[in-house]
Amino acid sequence: MIATRLFLAMVGAAYLFLGVWCAAAPGQTSKSVGFNLEPGSGESEFFTVYGGLEFAWGLIFLMPLFMIDATKPILIACVLIHGTAVIFRAMSFFLFTGMGTTTYVLAGVEWTIFLASAGYLAYTSATTTTD
Repeated sequence: MIATRLFLAMVGAAYLFLGVWCAAAPGQTSKSVGFNLEPGSGESEFFTVYGGLEFAWGLIFLMPLFMIDATKPILIACVLIHGTAVIFRAMSFFLFTGMGTTTYVLAGVEWTIFLASAGYLAYTSATTTTD
């Protein structure tokens, strides 16, 4: 279970970094993924969703470091979040053209996190006994 907690902590740290980067440099980060921010509303939306939400995910994925009982539910959340991202990203490759390098890198990271979290979930579920 410690490996799972460390894995989730690494995912959490990555999301904290991404959240701060998106909030601190929205113009740079939005351009790297192909967004054109409209002044005001667009900037606010990117700051909030990409900065705030990614930072929140970071905090959530760090929770098992302090709350051991939260490990499995947070791991399930990790599988759901990244599994959904993988599905939607795959659909986007069929729906849209002109993907940049960053999009392919993000897809690889999403697949990696999804497969690793699903593997940890399968392993912990197989090794957990019920009373």
